[in-house]
Amino acid sequence: MPGWNSERIAAAWAELGWAEAMGELSGILAELERDDVDLDVLADRVERAAWLISVCRERIAGTRLRVDELVADLIPEDPTG
Repeated sequence: MPGWNSERIAAAWAELGWAEAMGELSGILAELERDDVDLDVLADRVERAAWLISVCRERIAGTRLRVDELVADLIPEDPTG
């Protein structure tokens, strides 16, 4: 999303938890699936959903890196070098 670099996404994530983000995305999806979706708010809701997806992707990437590091620490080093 334009203007949303990793630092801004990380800062936003500190204020927004995974469950909250996913719940909001579910709510937006439900709104968009309705037959009477308000076209005046459609672009705003899609923009918010795109931002939430960016935040979630950043969180997934960070979590994946952390898990990889933790698992690597569990693997014993080869004593033969």
